[in-house]
Amino acid sequence: METEDLRAFVEIADAGGINAAARRLGLAKSIVSRRLLRLEQELGAELFVRTTRGAVLTEAGLLFRDQAADICSRLDAAREDISPNGELRGLLRIAGPSSFGMQFAPTLTELARRHPSLHVHARFSDRYVDLAAEGFDCGIRVGYLPDSNLIARKIGSLPIRLYASPDYIRENGAPDSPADIGNHAAITPGANSWTFSDGAQSFTVHPRGRFQADNAYMLADAAAAGLGVVAMAELIANHYVEAGTLAPIMQSYTLPDIGIYIVRPPSQYTPRKVKVLTELLVETFAPADYAQPSQSWAFLAHD
Repeated sequence: METEDLRAFVEIADAGGINAAARRLGLAKSIVSRRLLRLEQELGAELFVRTTRGAVLTEAGLLFRDQAADICSRLDAAREDISPNGELRGLLRIAGPSSFGMQFAPTLTELARRHPSLHVHARFSDRYVDLAAEGFDCGIRVGYLPDSNLIARKIGSLPIRLYASPDYIRENGAPDSPADIGNHAAITPGANSWTFSDGAQSFTVHPRGRFQADNAYMLADAAAAGLGVVAMAELIANHYVEAGTLAPIMQSYTLPDIGIYIVRPPSQYTPRKVKVLTELLVETFAPADYAQPSQSWAFLAHD
């Protein structure tokens, strides 16, 4: 039984079709189809039912999928263990938020530089990415993580502050307290709430405004254009503050920091390439006075 046949089967199962699996593997559709056919012939069982929309696992395929994935993971681990000088090989597929892509790019390029035999494929998007379904080894998430079946490790935190443009402040004034937020236009990534603290107690408000976007730089641009007040990471806002197009406001109150996490699909085995990337991200972000990262992986799901 050939390893590449098992990998092709697992990719088809996870991607939901041969075309999608071929794109993930960077191979021609004919090669992936041939590998699947060879595996089915060797097993003497049909693993998929082909449909116009893709491929659906048969009962035999469902039984075989997890075992095949486990075999591939164990082989990867064995290869990494015996690799000379700890060299990483193969393909590392990473998903990240486009709003913060520029912040993570140096780390990813450094990973590729240190490990010439490792192929690094990064995709940055501000939409929610289903790591398992879309074939990613791990993802970088910034924000407050919802419950899920993913496994996460916190690598740092980003301070959040409230900002507005000098023009907006001249025309509308600046809020002095959370109670004033309702009198101001807000710029947000969607329906959300802001929770402020004065050190003694917390105040939750529900900002209202006519401008929403799922990209942090677009939110910053809108605030710089005078459309309202915005809560955002200092890491993004600093450039605008230095340029004089945004100014911090309501500084006697604080907002909760947001976390930076590495997340991966559930598995008993953490690929070494993911571990190495995680440690490199910790090296990059921990010295910058972010919160100390957690030293272990944890499920996001809660009872």
